[in-house]
Amino acid sequence: MIRKLLLHLRQGLLLCSLAVSSFAADADQHDPVWKPLGLSGGGGMFAPSVSPHDGNLMMLACDMSSDYISRDGGQNWESVHHSFLQSSITCPALFDPVKPNVIYAPDGRDNSLKISTDYGRTWQPAGAHTPWEAQMQRLYMDGGNFFVSTDSDLWLSADHFKSWAKCKGIADGLMGICADRTRKGVYVAGTKRGIFLSEDNGKSFSRIAQSLPERKITGFAGGSDGRHTMLYAAVECGSEQGKLSGGIYASADGGRTWQSVMNPDLNVQTKRSSEWANGKIAKYRFLMTTDRAPDRVYAYCPGTSYYPPNHNTVYRSDDAGKTWKAVFFSDPRFTGIYNVEDDRETLAQGRRDQEEPFDMEINPGDPDTLLMATDMFLFYTQDGGKSWKSSQGGKPVKQGKSNAWACNGLTVTTTWNYYIDPFDPQRHFICYTDLGLSHSVDGGKTWIWDASAIPWKNTTYELAFDPAVKGRVWGAFSETHDIPNDNIISEHHPVTPEGGVAVSDDHGETWKKLNLPEGPCVSVVLDPSSPENGRTLYASIFEKGVYKSTDGGKTWTRKSDGLGSDHNMRCCRLILHKGGALFCLVTAKKTNRNVYDTEGAGIYRSTDGAATWTKINASLPLAWPKDFTVKPDDSQTVLVGAGRVHGHDESGLYRTKDGGKTWNLLVRKGSEHFGATYDPSHPGWIYMTLCEGADDAGLYLSRDDGQTWTPFKSLPFCNIMRVQFDPADPGSIILTTFGSSVLRGPADP
Repeated sequence: MIRKLLLHLRQGLLLCSLAVSSFAADADQHDPVWKPLGLSGGGGMFAPSVSPHDGNLMMLACDMSSDYISRDGGQNWESVHHSFLQSSITCPALFDPVKPNVIYAPDGRDNSLKISTDYGRTWQPAGAHTPWEAQMQRLYMDGGNFFVSTDSDLWLSADHFKSWAKCKGIADGLMGICADRTRKGVYVAGTKRGIFLSEDNGKSFSRIAQSLPERKITGFAGGSDGRHTMLYAAVECGSEQGKLSGGIYASADGGRTWQSVMNPDLNVQTKRSSEWANGKIAKYRFLMTTDRAPDRVYAYCPGTSYYPPNHNTVYRSDDAGKTWKAVFFSDPRFTGIYNVEDDRETLAQGRRDQEEPFDMEINPGDPDTLLMATDMFLFYTQDGGKSWKSSQGGKPVKQGKSNAWACNGLTVTTTWNYYIDPFDPQRHFICYTDLGLSHSVDGGKTWIWDASAIPWKNTTYELAFDPAVKGRVWGAFSETHDIPNDNIISEHHPVTPEGGVAVSDDHGETWKKLNLPEGPCVSVVLDPSSPENGRTLYASIFEKGVYKSTDGGKTWTRKSDGLGSDHNMRCCRLILHKGGALFCLVTAKKTNRNVYDTEGAGIYRSTDGAATWTKINASLPLAWPKDFTVKPDDSQTVLVGAGRVHGHDESGLYRTKDGGKTWNLLVRKGSEHFGATYDPSHPGWIYMTLCEGADDAGLYLSRDDGQTWTPFKSLPFCNIMRVQFDPADPGSIILTTFGSSVLRGPADP
């Protein structure tokens, strides 16, 4: 009776929560059903854009499928729901130049054009048909003309998306386009092949700018305020008799003639002067100007030195290129001129890597606002480069000697597992790709980056806590990330043979490497029945096998008899069941582009402490198992998620109830099922996750032991990996994701 009452109460609270969230969705600052947790930033950021009507309204794409939107000038971000829009990293969104509420954006899912008429809250297709097949590169709108540039053609719609026509005479991807407002119906466009002019309202273009050097165009921008038009082009740089050739050119006559605007204010070096410089010769790209101020132009140079002058910087000119000054000084060691907001990297390491940006954009309505998207950060200035803010999330909070950061919603990271310290419910841990490990000492409100403490920096896959010794924890670390997802299986990322197990005796504040063969360690588990002074541990090393220690990790022995095959020892997750059985998943191995080694991949069980292993899915030969779980009260019941392989579809969630003698396909909802989890509080409840290729949602719940499945429609992100639980909050679940950090939300959809 008490359980039923609690369940009814919980369901009532969830309904109230959803009702409140639905009501609040109409407010500018609404409280989302799903809350992001963890460190902000990280991952690849691309294609930023900002509204010309409101400089606080920004959009950004990431390489992990999400678009993000900020309504307060980049201080806080929310992800656009995946059902509306998935990110295209090649093309920025476009804010309508006349209507403040309208935004256009490419949908990376099917390369279609979408429109929002409510400031980015909801999205619909823009027109019934989009004729292009190549990826969109740039959107531009002028009056009734809407241009879409792909990497092969330029398309024009003059009837609000009812029809499209391919512009004649221009191809090869657009770097920029400008309406010459001193002449009716005239447009100038820049591609890497040259500068092109249209005098028939965009229907056709012809090449101009014969006075430019015959070199590749690396940047183009144009601005026209109705009184005069300024065009800027960057051409590929070279060295001629020790002097820099090429660089930035300007035109004040509509592109007919061009003059070099290179001078000693800019980097004109032809030799690298620093080991850590980004280039051997100065080069220029990302030119930016506006119709509001055509004589104001910005140019990016990656630098031939690490330290100023000639460092990685943005140059600004207020007189159409006659004079220039550097306005971006991003390393705190640039004493007296450092002008970028501190973030977790600068405060933890005392420096900032001088990465080249993926994209830069200017606010068309405000020449003081500039956005720069890099591999890990978004930098932006709203005062013309005098100062720059960072996307990392505001000012840190001091937690002892460490800096802790609140999550601002820009969570472009992959996470593998989420843990709550068994001795301290306020101490939480997140295992990351790229960021390694972070922990919280205030129940997840703020997060401390542990990069300087862990021995292998790239990825932390798992932790194992000693059940009797407070503060003692073992970690599985690796310099190879994305195991077992497609980047590794399809060899988009190399396998780096570095990683292993480390131990901490102070809650993860410091770590000590343990002595076992080095390689990507994906899993570490502890036998709680082993002696406190001689713990038994098991670790899986990707491509090497399973190792066992009976002395707390001081020494290790390889225990892989019967595991995998001669060609595939890609050992991943380990699970030690409370009954004593040990399980190991061996994931996919391709012998060439499309052929998988089905002999080695599968689920293996050992009942003799890893001395020998038996494959339990012999009757279900899976080429690409991704993750699995064992029912907590029954080691004969195993769930495994599988991905689609070339030639046949074996994706789905499978289950055996007899230890592997027979298997049944429970459900198939997409091309890459990841795994499943039993709810510890509700018998018969199973959560199922999909990671990439989800048709509808990345998370489903079955309340009837796998017979029927309900999607979590409110979940904004669709690449989910694992479901975990907070004993203090049974009404919520915690999700680790392939690209959106950690999400916490309602346990019942």
